[in-house]
Amino acid sequence: MPLDHGVIGLESPPYERSWTSKDTLLYALGVGAGTAELAFTTENSAGLRQRVLPTFAVLVAQAPAGRRLGDFDPAMLVHAEQSFEAHREIPPEGRVRTTSTVTGVYDKGSGALVTSEARAVDAETGEPMVTSRSAVFIRGEGGFGGGRGPRDEWAEPQGPPDHKVTYPTHPDQALLYRLSGDRNPLHSDPAFAARAGFDRPILHGLCTYGVTGRALLHAVAGSDPARLVAMSGRFSRPVLPGEPLTVSIWVDGPSVLFRTAKDDGTVVIDRGRATVRPV
Repeated sequence: MPLDHGVIGLESPPYERSWTSKDTLLYALGVGAGTAELAFTTENSAGLRQRVLPTFAVLVAQAPAGRRLGDFDPAMLVHAEQSFEAHREIPPEGRVRTTSTVTGVYDKGSGALVTSEARAVDAETGEPMVTSRSAVFIRGEGGFGGGRGPRDEWAEPQGPPDHKVTYPTHPDQALLYRLSGDRNPLHSDPAFAARAGFDRPILHGLCTYGVTGRALLHAVAGSDPARLVAMSGRFSRPVLPGEPLTVSIWVDGPSVLFRTAKDDGTVVIDRGRATVRPV
């Protein structure tokens, strides 16, 4: 069965989810934060109140799709793009109501790119909290004669980056990150990863995204999560748990461009943009 283009524009039923202080602490650990970032990894350190890493906004806005895209091998699906806009700082615990919409199905030849948008509002007040946009690439589902979708004119700025930050990942990073909700066996089961064409399980794209968000937070937002209000990027290559990640950052006032790469220079998140609220 080909992909069902009839789902484009259909809004899902509202979905409520909640999170606790434990969830936000576990997320911070899952994207590599530790003892140097106690405001994000503890809730009872003297002189510190618990804060939430801005990229947790993506998890806040996650909701079941509520509709089938069609029949395809799930091992052929990879996370391709992700962005969020936080309309307020994410609290350590809370509850939201989310609706999502498939916004496009594009023909990339070797596969199909499916884009969607989710809007999460405070379940009590209806106040907007997060708008999240994402895309998945489904290998083998292209060639149906559709449009290729809009082009992104991102270009690397001239001159060296204003900041260059390297963070490690750990060999068991994916096993920890999956406890924040993404139990896709691509990140834990060697047999499933082999079926998808990988030598071993790969790191979640959203874990790489979270590591990158930490670099942006500390380099350009003064470690204040209320100031990193938006972030987007495209996942261009997989990361294996244990590979270090280097984030190159160019700053132009509140607008930030970035790129994340492995030690050998392979770019794993490209077309990166972020918005930082001035002090």
